[in-house]
Formats: sequence, C-alpha cells, structure tokens
Amino acid sequence: MKRKTCLIETFESCENSDKKHRNIQSGTATMYKNTIWYHTLLDAEKSCLKEEKVKKIHYKFEDGREMVEEYNVDTQVLLRRAWKVKGKLDGEGKWHVEIGDPIPDAISNSDCAEITECKDQPQVFRRNTRLNLEWRIRNLPYPIETYSISANNDERCIVIRTTNKKYFKKFKIPELERLNLNIEQANIQSSHHFNTLIIMYKKPQQLLDMEKEWYEELKKVKPIKDIPNDCKTQ
Repeated sequence: MKRKTCLIETFESCENSDKKHRNIQSGTATMYKNTIWYHTLLDAEKSCLKEEKVKKIHYKFEDGREMVEEYNVDTQVLLRRAWKVKGKLDGEGKWHVEIGDPIPDAISNSDCAEITECKDQPQVFRRNTRLNLEWRIRNLPYPIETYSISANNDERCIVIRTTNKKYFKKFKIPELERLNLNIEQANIQSSHHFNTLIIMYKKPQQLLDMEKEWYEELKKVKPIKDIPNDCKTQ
C-alpha cells in the first residue's frame, strides 16, 4: 500500500522549520553580546577625540590595560587599533599596533638604527576594510602560485608556506578569537602585486554585526577638546 502524503502537514512542517531557522540565525547574529570581549569593551572607561575625519577612542580597562582605536568618520571603518605596552621599570610604555600602519619610533642613537630590522626582510602590515580583514606582506617577490595559505583551527591561526621553502609564517586573527569563531578556509583569498602578498579574510556576519552595533555604541561617548598625553599614539 502506498503511503499518502498530506500536503497541508508538509507545508506546516516547512513553515515551522523556517521559523526555527530564522530564530537560530537571529540568535547567532547576536552571540557576540555574550562574549567576554564585548562586555570588556562595554565596561571600559572611554574618551573620544575627533580630528577632521578621524574619531579616536581611548579605552582604559579594569585590569589596567589601555587601547586606542581610530575610525574613519565617513566610512565608520576601523583604521587603527593599538595597545599600550608597559615599559621596563615602570617607564613610559610603547604602543603595539594590532591593526593599521605602525607607529614610527623616534631613534636618535645611530647605534640603535643599525640593529633595526632590515627593510628588505618580509614585513607584515594589518589592514581593515568594511568587508575584509587584510594582511599585506611586503618584500615577497615570488609569484602567487608559490604560496600555500591554509586555515589551522587546531592552532587557531592562518599558515603561509611557499613551495620553494623560502618563507613560512603563522598569524592569528584576534577578531575571531574574541568572538570564539573558527577560521574558515572558504573565507580566505589572496593576490600578489609589486612584491606584496595580500591576504584577505571575509568577515563573518557576527563580526560585521558587532562592528556596526559597536560604532553606534561609541556615538554615546562625547568628544573632548583635549585628550591625555598617554592616549596619543603619535
């Protein structure tokens, strides 16, 4: 005997399934609100300084750490994120740049200049766009087919290898670690131009949602005319 199919029951089942799927998607999109990173940002003491088209936010966290972010006011894209690193013997600390161009150090001693990193060596620079996280590795002359770029979630990093064994690099993605997200191989793209290897990682929806909401949250921080010296990154 053939089993009869009830079209009404099937339709209702699909409708319930769609509702359940939408609810799951909605919950997933806001999971970042449950992360330690999100609550750490909320609880931090914040001050704001606007300079033309750049908004600078200085954070003081409860554990004593300090962070500065710089945003493009027009695009709302994060241009730079830097962390204050304490100096030796409680001296004036330096700023470690997580995203954006490095902050040049004033080197007056010629002996110190001689031991700085050779400019011909590969150098990694972090970038941030509206849709992608980017890494630009300069001074890599090998053609694009030389590179193997893979996601390694056991070590929570992206691994770069070359077939000629001339270059090997691992780097983590703090933005994904803070939201407890895996690195997806499908989100990795690369290109090579002018001796520079460019690696792009498509931002997952959860990160996009948090960035959008967090910028709205930062609008609550009123700009001040003067910002403390220890907030300045230049």
